[in-house]
Amino acid sequence: MTTRTGQGFPKTARIRRRGEFLSFGRKSERARTEHFVVLARPAARSSRLGVTVSRKIGAAAVRNRLKRRLREVFRRHPERSGFRSDIVVIAKEGAGALTFEDVRRQITSAVGSLSPRRRA
Repeated sequence: MTTRTGQGFPKTARIRRRGEFLSFGRKSERARTEHFVVLARPAARSSRLGVTVSRKIGAAAVRNRLKRRLREVFRRHPERSGFRSDIVVIAKEGAGALTFEDVRRQITSAVGSLSPRRRA
């Protein structure tokens, strides 16, 4: 098997463990949009992204597509390298029907409303 090269979103840039997600509960800043809740807290190292999409959003294919779109929004964000926060995005009902551009617009808006030290 060969190693992939390109513009992927590596697992090291993701929040993956349940305990890490739960730690955002009380110690994070929140921003809300119509279809997403964005939680942010200072990062120990480089910034990471966690995505939570429940079954209320739709079937597995819909949930996975939404997760890929969210990761791509963060991967493409022009100021991501200067971002010093871990981010968790929680999808709300109706998010599965959004286009990539709608997802980008809402996430950019939510991240922009966070305090300047957490913003990209």
